[in-house]
Amino acid sequence: MATPETEPIVTPAAEHDTPGLGEAVKSVSERASTLVRLEMELAALELKRKISSLAVGIGLAVAAAVLLLFVIGFGLATIAAGIATATSTWLALLIVTVGVLLVAGIVGLIGMSLIKKGTPPVPEQAIQEAKLTKETLRHDGHQ
Repeated sequence: MATPETEPIVTPAAEHDTPGLGEAVKSVSERASTLVRLEMELAALELKRKISSLAVGIGLAVAAAVLLLFVIGFGLATIAAGIATATSTWLALLIVTVGVLLVAGIVGLIGMSLIKKGTPPVPEQAIQEAKLTKETLRHDGHQ
């Protein structure tokens, strides 16, 4: 049992010195709000940095693709010029054109077969697994 000497003396002034539950909740709420705001600012800065890096990367990739098209064109012209040493120029150009057309046709057919294989883009295996899981849960493990 506490004696009058061991009990703390609570005066109206002492009650105002220690924060109450309302003050503590308010303080936590303000700090949480500040933390969330700072996290959002950090996320925005990080996204801006990544987007600018991505934009520069895409620009450089497009420039490389354009240059690669020129390389392919000059490569085909070189092949045609090489063939033209043995035949006439028009025949050399025709041979290269037919060769490129054949390669484009083969690549197009392979691409179309892969597109047909991938359509419709529905995760069939995942849907089947979800149905099995739903059925198992419905029966609660009893058959």
